[in-house]
Amino acid sequence: MEPWLGAALGYISDWLAFQVEVSGQPGGILAIAHRGEIVLEAAFGHANLDTGEKLTPRHRFRIASHTKAFTAAGIMRLREQKRLKLDDAVGQYVKDLHPDVATATLGQLLSHTAGLTRDGKDSGQFADSRSYLDKDELLAELRLPPVIDPNSRFKYSNHGYGLLGLVIEAITGEPYPVWLQREIIAALGLRETAADMTLLGKGVPFARGHSRTVPVGRRVVIPGDNPTHAIMAAAGAVATAADTARFFAQLAPNARKSLLSVASRREMIRRQWRVPQDVEEVHYGLALMSGTTAGFDWFGHGGGFQGYISRTSVIPAREIAITVLTNAVDGWAPGWANGVKFILQAFATHGAPTRKTRDWTGRWWTLWGAVDLVPFGAQVLVANPTFINPFLDASRIEVTGRDTGRIVQATGYASHGESVRRVRTKSGVSEIWLAGARVRPERVVRAEMERKYPKGRRRTRS
Repeated sequence: MEPWLGAALGYISDWLAFQVEVSGQPGGILAIAHRGEIVLEAAFGHANLDTGEKLTPRHRFRIASHTKAFTAAGIMRLREQKRLKLDDAVGQYVKDLHPDVATATLGQLLSHTAGLTRDGKDSGQFADSRSYLDKDELLAELRLPPVIDPNSRFKYSNHGYGLLGLVIEAITGEPYPVWLQREIIAALGLRETAADMTLLGKGVPFARGHSRTVPVGRRVVIPGDNPTHAIMAAAGAVATAADTARFFAQLAPNARKSLLSVASRREMIRRQWRVPQDVEEVHYGLALMSGTTAGFDWFGHGGGFQGYISRTSVIPAREIAITVLTNAVDGWAPGWANGVKFILQAFATHGAPTRKTRDWTGRWWTLWGAVDLVPFGAQVLVANPTFINPFLDASRIEVTGRDTGRIVQATGYASHGESVRRVRTKSGVSEIWLAGARVRPERVVRAEMERKYPKGRRRTRS
């Protein structure tokens, strides 16, 4: 492992712990794989707010639409075995469909360009107000015509992936979850992944979902253990962050080991359609979305299940896979996955700290909140751990002595050119003066604030 990556992993774990705390999220799990091996697993917060159960890396989550990549891997595996072609019409394998649905190709279903309905006439299954569709219910809705013309634009469809699950069953002669569990999940050695809740063993730790704090005034626990039936191929999988990262890591064309050929992996990642949205530039291939963040080209997927939000990004150029799982409907997984990319890019650019700078570190506090001193190479950045990109507009300190430095780069509203000094006691550095701002350990600032602003005190106007 490169020195910069080891340094980055230490800060990433500390930053995410802080993010979970200040965001008020129930919990979050992070896993990072490098060259197919897990190099960081970290869990923060709770698996269940009602019981107080602590979250651990072994807790399974509903990873929702990440499942689509498992299904697509299954289709590509069958293609490599010459049991199907991506140009095949789905009607060759599944009967009793609307004629215009039957002509949709497997490739169109994989890339969400068949024009099918997203979730049907009642999508209450994703709001936990009804059961997920069974096979008969799904086929009944697929006897209706497509919503828009095929190949006219990217249009997401869980029904389309449910239909791909039926294709796998028709070709293999086995139930989708049985075949997928053996041919994809077990074949990759993913021991902490199940195709659906119905396959999760007894006693396996499972993180519960949670609502927002509104409208109830508190987060309510959402069980999250309902089976997905015929929508299993679109949203059923249950897994740890580590297994999810491992699975997506092996989809990179340069992965050293994979279940699929390089050609299949390249086909899955190839940018076929731009996703119409204003949030960020994202493209879609075959069950894999892709984009560029923090200077990194990446591919991956996200997931949303009632009570859960998840995101995975693979950075092939660095042979890194990132998975973040959160257990609330307002989970910050997409932002935190991007934050990890920003941190990785900063360390990759500036390098690991030198002997001169490596002890200029730690989280320091004022009434305004926390700042992190993060050493890179010969300089130290003053980071803001509350930001998704903690290094946005960060001031840079040049270390000039054991306990002295100078701010050599800062925004126009910061303290460019001013001095920095550390104050020591017998136990070590007790405070730091960043220009005119004194920063101290959290416990010191907390005690001072509790003393200065006691609970219940009211000031009266004179």
